[in-house]
Amino acid sequence: MKKCLLNISVHVLFALVSFALVSPALAVKDTLVLAVGGESAEGYDPILGWGVYGNPLFQSTLLKRDAKLQIIPDLAESWSLSDDRITWTVTIRKDAVFSDGTPLRASDVAFTFNKALVAGGNIDLTPLDRADATGDFTVALTLKEPDITFMQHMITLGIVPEKGYTPQYGRNPIGSGPYKLVRWDEGQQMIVEANDLYYGEKPAIKRLVFLFSGEDAALAAARAGQADVLGVPSNLAGQAIPGMRLHVVKSVDNRGLMFPTVPDEGKKTPKGVRIGNTVTADPAIRKAVNYAINRELLVSGVLDGYGNPAFGVVDNLPWDNPAIRFKDNDPDKARAILDAAGWKDSDGDGVREKNGLKAEFTIVYNAKDSLRQGLALAVSDMLRPVGITAIPRGENWDRIKTELTHSNVVVYGFGDHSPLEMYKLYHTPGPEPMYWNAGFYSNPVVDGYLEQARAAESFDASLPLWQKAQWDGTTGFTTPGDAAWAWMVNLDHTYFVNTCLDVGQSQMEPHGHGWPITANIHQWKWICN
Repeated sequence: MKKCLLNISVHVLFALVSFALVSPALAVKDTLVLAVGGESAEGYDPILGWGVYGNPLFQSTLLKRDAKLQIIPDLAESWSLSDDRITWTVTIRKDAVFSDGTPLRASDVAFTFNKALVAGGNIDLTPLDRADATGDFTVALTLKEPDITFMQHMITLGIVPEKGYTPQYGRNPIGSGPYKLVRWDEGQQMIVEANDLYYGEKPAIKRLVFLFSGEDAALAAARAGQADVLGVPSNLAGQAIPGMRLHVVKSVDNRGLMFPTVPDEGKKTPKGVRIGNTVTADPAIRKAVNYAINRELLVSGVLDGYGNPAFGVVDNLPWDNPAIRFKDNDPDKARAILDAAGWKDSDGDGVREKNGLKAEFTIVYNAKDSLRQGLALAVSDMLRPVGITAIPRGENWDRIKTELTHSNVVVYGFGDHSPLEMYKLYHTPGPEPMYWNAGFYSNPVVDGYLEQARAAESFDASLPLWQKAQWDGTTGFTTPGDAAWAWMVNLDHTYFVNTCLDVGQSQMEPHGHGWPITANIHQWKWICN
């Protein structure tokens, strides 16, 4: 039955692709077929979070990052911060037009930021007080207090038209980006065409077809020559696909174990989600897990070599603190830490106890994610020799976020081009943090560093403060300090690309394997006759 269903799925995909390719208005070399995911259940609305990780494609942003992650202009011609570090003044280009022909003005920029501030989506614009159009091409973004990380929102928030924005916008987005949406068959495909009104470099490839399918069907389409770009997990990257080459992209996409850092005292969040785990509330347990993990083995065994060991959430970024590194796979140190903290195997069953409590916890992971499952299983095996029992358990992702996230160890993935994510993960949370600092970690010294970093007079001035939050020689949220997480691996993102397609220089990608490869898609071109 499974084989039959797979064949049906593949045939459907081939029919969809064939439909897209036979359009009489387009030559084959003007069309690119991608199987990289990217379908957004909420639609393609930046105000609700579209484009936060990766490229909004249909919309322009005020600023953007180049292949080296340097900040460069997009809609903005110039930008400056007031002496009190409260107001960003941005002058936008005068030739920007939405794909429906409507001129883009500063009022559209102000509307986008003000709407996103109150929309309740996945964008946290709480530092913003208001956005005002002070002229046709000048906008003032006024903050409640100094926050140097606000610049990240200027890089990721796509601009929408004030007059064309409706509750259905995400299904039919109008933007000023390099491409425009033509057709979206939800759960099957999305057809995109070049926006002839785009002010920037015109895309060489005029039509994009995004296939939304399962891993097996997408792979079958690529093998049949029906897909030009295919995103694959690392365990499938070692194969050969005729007419395609492997394209490996470094990323800041990481996977780690989030620990509940407070004991289980029967408390719940306002929404009724249980808080706390008495075993992982002990820093000795968290430190021992960090030292017992063999990260090199995780990279080779689970990632098939496509990645590298992770010691923190911001490895190798400018705000990373190299002082947090430690000897990987040191089970002797893990045992010594547990011994000193009073965790002993008193009954000889191989599991340590303390005050009648077993050194045992569950590692919860998204049941649909084979990579997270592999990491959970491998770590469970690595912890057993030091006397810790970790029980891997696959769960529905919605249940993890709404019921389990505050009382269990969870395999999470993060990774962004901004230190703002570090603030969200480690600053003392509010009463309902969801997956941001789900373990309720809190350290007043760390909070102070993080707050000072956001309020710094410049981005460069903030760097030492971000680093001190990780470890200042005495305390911090990383393994030498509170060990609030056990970061395991940083992923390489692996793709198969048509040998006749030049995808240029890919930037180091954020969390979210697949769609981020499109960040420079307007520069892609066919190189074969």
